[in-house]
Amino acid sequence: MNHSVEINGIKVDATYSEAAVKDIFLPLLRKLTKIQKEKKRRILVLLAAPPGTGKSTLCSFLEKLSSEYDDITTVQAIGMDGFHRKQEYLKTHTTIRDGKEIKMVEIKGAPVTFDLEKLTSAIEKVASGADCYWPTYDRHLHNPIEDAIHITEPIVLLEGNYLLLEEEGWQNLRKYADYTISLAADEQMLRDRLIDRKMKSGNDRETATSFVDYSDMVNVRLCLEKTALADLRLWVDGDSNFVM
Repeated sequence: MNHSVEINGIKVDATYSEAAVKDIFLPLLRKLTKIQKEKKRRILVLLAAPPGTGKSTLCSFLEKLSSEYDDITTVQAIGMDGFHRKQEYLKTHTTIRDGKEIKMVEIKGAPVTFDLEKLTSAIEKVASGADCYWPTYDRHLHNPIEDAIHITEPIVLLEGNYLLLEEEGWQNLRKYADYTISLAADEQMLRDRLIDRKMKSGNDRETATSFVDYSDMVNVRLCLEKTALADLRLWVDGDSNFVM
């Protein structure tokens, strides 16, 4: 099945196999529907994956798929990218990488460049069932857009790199989840995808490659090595096929 969506200001086209839809995605959505009906409240699903796995696109596809079946409760997909610290903050604050003090903007996308306290508070509010709004992120503006999404559906699917990260602070997030999902993939495939994505944001290949190798691949390895075991674990291959 083909799926086109705009993710963080960039148009993305994806194709999902009939086997993945039939054997993985529809059973997953029906399982989440069962959990929501049994709990009789809004449920929160966390999906964690390294950069470049296509997690945002997949969550958008699952949202669309959920609306096409009468026996499936509607899913609302959101992402943690709206909790990037503002570009102005990243340019004026520093952190330590490899024993050297650097500007945070040089490693934008690393855990330290997100506002974890703000994210935690927002997740708690969503999980409580409260009427609330959610930010998005625009890669062309390089900044979050506040209150861009009104949370309305009974199943909320939140995706992000570090939602199941086994590190202080981040590991507290999973206590708000009713179900968890993780994606993993080959490092080289992710590198190729990330370079391509960086170029689509307006960078030349040399600049894109330099940033991906210095910043993004560190985050990729962190996610692959320190993501907690999820209720459902999926592997993504180079053709965007999914395997349980």
